[in-house]
Amino acid sequence: MSTSSSSAKPDRIINGIAPIRICDLGGWTDTWFAGHGTIFNIGVYPYVEVQVAVFPRHMREHQITLHAENYGERYVVLPGSAEHVRHPLLEAAINEVPLPDNVALEITIFSDVPAGASTGTSAAVTVALGALDALTPGRMTPHEIAYAAHRVETQRLGLQSGIQDQLCSAYGGINFIEMFHYPYATVSQIRIPDTIWWELERRLALIFLGRTHSSSAMHEQVIAALEREGDASPRLEALRRRAICARDALYAGDFVALGRAMIDNTDAQRALHPALVNADADAVIALAREHGVLGWKVNGAGGEGGSLTLLCGPDASANRALLRDIRRLSPLFQPIPIYLSRMGLRVWTTDGER
Repeated sequence: MSTSSSSAKPDRIINGIAPIRICDLGGWTDTWFAGHGTIFNIGVYPYVEVQVAVFPRHMREHQITLHAENYGERYVVLPGSAEHVRHPLLEAAINEVPLPDNVALEITIFSDVPAGASTGTSAAVTVALGALDALTPGRMTPHEIAYAAHRVETQRLGLQSGIQDQLCSAYGGINFIEMFHYPYATVSQIRIPDTIWWELERRLALIFLGRTHSSSAMHEQVIAALEREGDASPRLEALRRRAICARDALYAGDFVALGRAMIDNTDAQRALHPALVNADADAVIALAREHGVLGWKVNGAGGEGGSLTLLCGPDASANRALLRDIRRLSPLFQPIPIYLSRMGLRVWTTDGER
């Protein structure tokens, strides 16, 4: 049989979607070298989408076919293989979930988010692959799914990874995360009135800087320095405090205070290493300041490429003018429409015949 889609209909289709993460205050404190931390973050759409077509095993030559739609690739994944060659994250995530022997799967993964946007997309992909959990009896909790996704990156692939992105994608919404001992944490979802929720959603803007973010030697320098300073590092403590400030500001409906917490957090990132806030980010920040924006946050760890979260003022027309000026500033800069996610990972099953 061909490894491409068969004309036969699947028995059922499992769908999973998971939000990405923006505006993470207290990032860098959700890591092994920080020991403990406090993190504020926001789950948003566009989401990562996984669709699993489930066939009887005898109908397909290969048990698992992966369609990485963003890359235009479709290929066979060997169950249980320790070698992850073409898309290591996707293949390792698939192998994290035990699969029944009597089914064959075609797994399609897609996201509207540009690669390397520093919005926790890799974590959202592994969380969305939690849809495979629907193949077996029982269901994992959001916490269990988040930690399974974290294991994929840290244990299966040996990557540096904090815990906040996976938790944000699994839970969705606006979160205050307290990591009491790496990697163990509690998640408190911040419940606010609809009017504050709608206003926050209207004021937030996500700006992709047009270049893929990746970890680098500079990140390793920061990690080595923070490891030497230990969990009581004043630089880590400054980041932890910003998460608390953001939580308190949002509960109070105080957008000015929230913006100040975002700015202070970005300054605290810069204090870890000047290059964590790159020249493109600084150019957007300078323009945002001219437009009277309340806050800005370099998403994720920072460094080359990536994205910014902006917290705009109350004037919708002025905010649209800002986005137009950002596009004019560089053809690389791309505002990405976002919506706050009230839910984290969602999984549901449909009949393959319908």
